[in-house]
Amino acid sequence: MFLTDAMTDKLNTWMEEAIESEPDVPDAMQLATVDEDGRPSLRTVLLKSWGDSGLVFYTNYRSRKGQQLSHTPYASVLLHWKSSARQLIAEGRVEPMGESNSNLYFASRDRGSQLGAWASLQSEELDDRSTLEERLAAVTARFEGKTVTRPPHWGGFKLIPDRMEFWQGMPDRLHVRTVFERTAQDTWDDKTLYP
Repeated sequence: MFLTDAMTDKLNTWMEEAIESEPDVPDAMQLATVDEDGRPSLRTVLLKSWGDSGLVFYTNYRSRKGQQLSHTPYASVLLHWKSSARQLIAEGRVEPMGESNSNLYFASRDRGSQLGAWASLQSEELDDRSTLEERLAAVTARFEGKTVTRPPHWGGFKLIPDRMEFWQGMPDRLHVRTVFERTAQDTWDDKTLYP
């Protein structure tokens, strides 16, 4: 088990409340990775599942983030819910999800997103928008009347946190910061930090 019940319960509660209060995408999270030279990069991905095993998101493994995670399998994510003045920061090791989990999630996506995963050479230079549209037309024709299978270069990653911080905004910037850190004995210490 990678997360304690208390951590999972708190994340479940915050996500449920965010789904009710956030106007757009409550599962949007910023993902920070580093390249081979240690230079950071940041982008937004969607948190697709979470629980005692970690935080899961999906992408093209050949994308910039996919390549960076393959080279340096550590990352940090940030979920920020402005409407409730909350954020969650998680840091830790990242592992690719197994094929069965990636297949299950891919099958749940709408057909347009499935076709787009085949058509897009994510993070590569695009000479003209018409090239992407041509690629999409070719993929659409290829799978006409068929189930769109998951591309082998597309799937999930799981962030296995060794540090999580739950941040609650408060008046006068006297915020509540609760941090959980994994110990060398693979247990969790929790503490409150000054704002």
